[in-house]
Amino acid sequence: MHVNEKNRTPKKEDPDAGPSKSELKRQMTERQKLAEVLAALSSDALKSIPMDELIKTAIAETPKIKSFEAIRRHKQYLGKLMRFLNEEELETIQKRLDAIQGVSKAETAKLHFLENYRDKLIANDEAFTALIEKFPDMDIQNMRTLIRNARREKEQNKPPKAYREIFRVLKDLGLKHLQFEVP
Repeated sequence: MHVNEKNRTPKKEDPDAGPSKSELKRQMTERQKLAEVLAALSSDALKSIPMDELIKTAIAETPKIKSFEAIRRHKQYLGKLMRFLNEEELETIQKRLDAIQGVSKAETAKLHFLENYRDKLIANDEAFTALIEKFPDMDIQNMRTLIRNARREKEQNKPPKAYREIFRVLKDLGLKHLQFEVP
């Protein structure tokens, strides 16, 4: 037992007393933040997350609230509802949320790959030659015309119509599944 020097009261040092008040507060803040992330999801994504219907309906109501103070109170309410979930349920929700966000990150990476490849096609003809070798059945003349038009649009500061069309063609080719290097 430890004696507090200030007021001479004994202080219990019990390691099995459970989490401290600060730790409980951190956990509640984390749960509230998780509820905020869930509130930002689309309704279809929210339906795929395994949790209590009461929490799902409360989260679904979040976009309808417009007042700042009402939003703050609603977030606190969501945090309060999330307190009743045990660690297993929270882990399940977090895994599903990671899977949903991971899909969008992977899709974003694929789109970035297509955008970079389109830029390489416009920048040099060797990239176009590599594309022809990988996809000999594609409409080569159309792609060559699109690349030429995209270069011309860029020089003349015109709207990037052909530039966007190249992206659509690459996406239709299924290039997003291939990861080959371009010279």
